[in-house]
Amino acid sequence: MIYPIFLNPDFKDRIWGGSQLSTLFDKAIPNDHTGESWEVACHDNGNSTVSNGVYKGKLLKDIVLNDKEAWLGSAFTEVKKFPLLIKFIDAKEKLSVQVHPDDAYAAVNENGEFGKNECWYILDSKPGSELIVGLKKEISKEDFVQAVKDGKVEDTLNTIPVKAGDVINIAAGVLHAIGDGIVLAEVQQNSDTTYRVYDWNRVGLDGKKRDLHIEKSIDVIDFEGIHETTKTEGLSIKNEEFETLYYIANSYFALEKVKLHGTMLHDTEQKKFYIYLCIDGSGSLNYNQESYPIKKGDAVFIPASLGSYSIEGNGDFIKTYVPDNANEMIQPLVDAGYDEQTIRQKVRILF
Repeated sequence: MIYPIFLNPDFKDRIWGGSQLSTLFDKAIPNDHTGESWEVACHDNGNSTVSNGVYKGKLLKDIVLNDKEAWLGSAFTEVKKFPLLIKFIDAKEKLSVQVHPDDAYAAVNENGEFGKNECWYILDSKPGSELIVGLKKEISKEDFVQAVKDGKVEDTLNTIPVKAGDVINIAAGVLHAIGDGIVLAEVQQNSDTTYRVYDWNRVGLDGKKRDLHIEKSIDVIDFEGIHETTKTEGLSIKNEEFETLYYIANSYFALEKVKLHGTMLHDTEQKKFYIYLCIDGSGSLNYNQESYPIKKGDAVFIPASLGSYSIEGNGDFIKTYVPDNANEMIQPLVDAGYDEQTIRQKVRILF
């Protein structure tokens, strides 16, 4: 049976976590250092469960991987893993300075695990909040290695101020950290591989210093500045009932935001799955003469074979999927009157 799937998250205790997922989204977090809720997760280290319908209580992975064409689409019939991992992150304190490998490095060094490309949508932040994204321009590999030896990693890091509504892509290889006082939504490859290079000299929840992964970090850090480390401005298409903001498209995921004030019609065309996170307001998802209420904080999985559905209400939604190619995001913007040069300047198209 195919229908829209609502999900219960898998919560994660983190030394840097807090209680904002309860405050902002009314989530039943287990404690006041809850750093992550894995909203759409099919991973050995965390799984979300179905909260509605005949599959209620079952792991999402046990459903979607049982009939990959119906649930994920024809492009995913040969995959062994669900392609995405979607989270909310509450950084009461700053995270470690870390980096993720790409697919090629992870395949060799992490027992076939995916690499980790990810992106962030800032949901809430205290005044003066910052992200660490990449290295200062003048820092070479040799400079960084020496800074690690001298205990001066902080002097090498590039910081950018952020506020609610900001979007940034974090490509594999980009050194990064989420600053304190930030809550964000993360869309990423389905991987849990993180290399810590610096952890602010603190201890973990067990009272011990957490492991660092210096050699692997240095192997994979983008010292050449290949990857963009600025925020993504995005472009908008509006109609009378909703606005879509287009931000990122690459071979791993697309990120869009839908600002709904009416009804949005959509069709999977039997091709691919879609995921929505309600980040503000509320509404309902309508399919096959059934109406499913959506509230702030909900994660909804739309199966590839669902076909036509609608979402109505007043609210903001993060929408993600795996695009086939760059044109899937470029063409709607061209049709709306944007030229391709502007699109590539303001939307992070990485194909």
